Parts: sequence; structure tokens; C-alpha cells
Amino acid sequence: MADGTGEVGVGGKAAVVVGGPLGGSGEPESSDSLKTFGAVVRGFRKRAGLTQEELAERVQYSVQTVASVEQGRRFPRPDFVTRAEAVLDAFGILRDAAVHVSRQPGFASWFRQWWRLEAEAISLYTYECRVVPGLLQTEEYARAVSFNVPPLPDPEEMEHRIATRMARQELLSPRRKPPCAFSFIVEQAVLERRTGGDEVTRELYEHLLDVTERHWNVEFQIVPLIQPVHAGLDGPLQLLETPEHDWFGYSEGQENGRLITARKEISILQQRYAKLRSQALPPADSLSLLKRMRGAL
Repeated sequence: MADGTGEVGVGGKAAVVVGGPLGGSGEPESSDSLKTFGAVVRGFRKRAGLTQEELAERVQYSVQTVASVEQGRRFPRPDFVTRAEAVLDAFGILRDAAVHVSRQPGFASWFRQWWRLEAEAISLYTYECRVVPGLLQTEEYARAVSFNVPPLPDPEEMEHRIATRMARQELLSPRRKPPCAFSFIVEQAVLERRTGGDEVTRELYEHLLDVTERHWNVEFQIVPLIQPVHAGLDGPLQLLETPEHDWFGYSEGQENGRLITARKEISILQQRYAKLRSQALPPADSLSLLKRMRGAL
């Protein structure tokens, strides 16, 4: 599962983020592949006789973004690549080069672009029916999830994975500029599963209550065990809105995932998420249920 650590698979057992500090701008650490892509963009821009300001205007991005991409400090968004390819008449080279950037070792290729967008999002919606989303996990719950799904990681990999996941929770901070509004919808069955045992589950419940009480920008809803009408039967989904008010979606299965950019597909996911919000318990009722579940342990 893409739980936001850069780890994939239900147990979060694949590659993890190896970039710079999480939070802030969320930019990955500069790499050879990013620098190479930037050099290619710069070369085609100069071939076209354009300044950075002129290219920025034509691709509808800021001059700072163009400069950061050319310097290998910023991961190129899909629409940046598409527009630059057309403006610079790059023979498909930028499109091909962007694919290789996404395959940088240490970060699952299907998650790289989503992670980059997620770090800047102003709205982030997550529906989960498998595990508690990574942004809401405790350290012990994350450890239990990782140990549940083969293959088992070695101790060093495990510690790196857990540390990355915990650090990433800085994204929840309402002090982000701009702040992000989070909506989480989780199946009651996921919470009742008691992954890791009673103590791990009790700590998880306490953490979920604490997060929702301390973060005005986090909304948490539970889909009850009995829900005859359910819009999420096709599985987990994620949606985000960028500062430019563009929308992206993300879906994932076992050992694979997909960034969704097509407007029609995103519209379908938005409809499903809106329906799920109405079918889940309201936030106040969800917290009441969570407190009762905590008391039952």
C-alpha cells in the first residue's frame, strides 16, 4: 500500500524514500537522474532560443520552478513534462527522460510522482480498507504491519522504514505553508483487527484520538462494520489537490501502483469519495466509536 512513506505493498515492504527531510517543500534529494533530466531541459530550451522566463510563461509554471527543474532540485510534474515537450519540440526525449527519473533506485517508481505532489497538496483524501494509513500509524503498528507481510525486512531496513514513516507525519502539521486539509476514511474492520495485539491497538486508538484532537486540519471518519450501501467496494483510493487547484488520484495493488491524471477517472474517484463521506459515520460519531473501542480493550 502507498502509505505515504514511499513504501509499497500492503505491508510497506518495498523501496523507501531516500531523499531529503520530509515536510517543508518535500523535495527529493538531488540525484544524478534529476540533474540529467534538468540538463536535457536546459539544452532544449537553449536550442529553442528561450530564456527561463519565456519557457516558464509557455509551460504555465513559475520561473523558480523552471530553474529548479533545470538544476536537478525539483522533480518534474507530468504536466510540466508534457508542456515542455510540446513547447521545445523535443522529439519525445523529455517524455522518455522523465520515465527514467521516476525509476531512481530507492524509491518505488509508481509512487515517486504521487509523493512529490502529496508534499505540496492543499487537500488530501484517503480511503483505506486494508491498514491504517501511514500518516496515522504509530511506530509499533507500523512495525507490526511490516512484519505481517512477506518477505521480512532485515533489522536495518526495518529501522529505516519506520523512521521514514514517522518523520513523514510532519506533513500533518497545520503550520505547513499552505496548510493541507486531510480527510481519512477507514473501515471499522481495519481498526478491530488488532494488528500487533491488544497493546499495539490500544496505543493506536490513543494516537488516532490525539491526532484528531490536536490537528484542526484532520478529519477522521469510520465506515461501520454493517454498511449495506458502500461506494468503496473497488478498494482503497487517494485524491489530492495542488496549490494550483489541479487534482490527481492514486490507486495501488500488490507491488504496483498508478498515478491518475485523466479528468474522467479523477471525477469518478471524487464521486466515490463524496459518497463514502456520506456513508461513513460523521467525525464526531467516529471519535465516539473509537473511544468505545478503546474502552472495550
